[in-house]
Amino acid sequence: MGTLAVTGAGCVVSGDPTAPLVDGADTVLCVDGLITAVGRAADLAEGLDAADRVLDAAGATVAPGLIDSHGHVAFGDYSPRQKAVDYLEGYVHGGITRTISAGEVHVPGRPRDRAGVKALAVAARASYDNFRPGGMRVHAGNVLLEPTLDEADFAELASCGVWLAKFGFGAYEKAVDGVEQIRWAKAHGLKVMCHAGGASAAGSASLGADDLLALDPDVCGHANGGPTALPDTAVDRLLAESRMALQIVQAGNLRAALRIVRRAVAEGALERIVLGSDTPSGFGVIPLSVLKTVVELSALGPVEPARVWGLATGNVADVWGLPAGRLRVGDEADLVVLDAPRGSAAGTALDALAIGDIPGISAVVTAGEVRFLASRNTPRARRPAVLTERPSAITGYGGSVRPERDTDRSNGPSDQS
Repeated sequence: MGTLAVTGAGCVVSGDPTAPLVDGADTVLCVDGLITAVGRAADLAEGLDAADRVLDAAGATVAPGLIDSHGHVAFGDYSPRQKAVDYLEGYVHGGITRTISAGEVHVPGRPRDRAGVKALAVAARASYDNFRPGGMRVHAGNVLLEPTLDEADFAELASCGVWLAKFGFGAYEKAVDGVEQIRWAKAHGLKVMCHAGGASAAGSASLGADDLLALDPDVCGHANGGPTALPDTAVDRLLAESRMALQIVQAGNLRAALRIVRRAVAEGALERIVLGSDTPSGFGVIPLSVLKTVVELSALGPVEPARVWGLATGNVADVWGLPAGRLRVGDEADLVVLDAPRGSAAGTALDALAIGDIPGISAVVTAGEVRFLASRNTPRARRPAVLTERPSAITGYGGSVRPERDTDRSNGPSDQS
């Protein structure tokens, strides 16, 4: 993959809500898809000089790529629910570098029988392992729990690489009937998310606090509604009586989302809050879904923007055990360059988030590769990034790529990268 140096940052966001900024840093070095250094350009001169490609942030903000912890993928870059093609590639233009499947529930004719349920999860996981739409990493193959599954099935699923499970769409007479399947799934290393709140158009159950506490999943899916939110008292009980992560989604209730964050801050439990989109759904395809949630929580909530960014990056990585989500040595090199949009009263990306403006994304990097310059979905960044290819690079030429010359699809992704 070669070496990429991202330098010239005016601010580096870490992805860790407890220490949201990397003090004094202006440069991130990436080698063969991994972050190898984060610090000052003056201290990393040798790595900068050796880089095949240099991405100059031009004084803008560099941050970890957003992770959508609740994406309704199917197969390929297509949404059967909204009949949308290439939508995941569009989400990369919204700063989303990874998506975690919340269950391939929108696959037409989705199987419900024991063999079919397992086959769907195995096939989806294997398919997206070989396909990176727009350069995005999709963690797919989320087995939708059914009462016909026994412990041997979870052992089989785990042996096939399936590590995600979802409760809330199976043919259970009552929610507590799923306790055994969830225990088996967790025992075999699967990360379990439960639907929460009112029933959805896709045919989920309606699950409240008593159900969730009995089921004890790893993640309470869309606690602020998918789209109908849990009652406030239910959220308070989950925070007090469990350790499950609480997920906030764009396709939910904004009032409930803000209250959940306030309660988490009051309870000292911000590390349990994760962000996602819950799209495509009845709300449609929303490329800026996670970014918009970050904006709303930053502008209207009690947490400063750099920490809110960590709810959609480092917190998600911690809950699901992902090798990305923070700008630190050893993590996979997924990051974005963003700035205040042109015409905004804000001077930086973080200032823009604080006043409710969507920042302008001028570059997205996944697996150490620059996927584009200038997002086609956000406003234009005040200070656009510039990519310089060194003569030693694989391409064999030197020069700069500027967004004015190649705005939407420069450095386009390889599906197999």
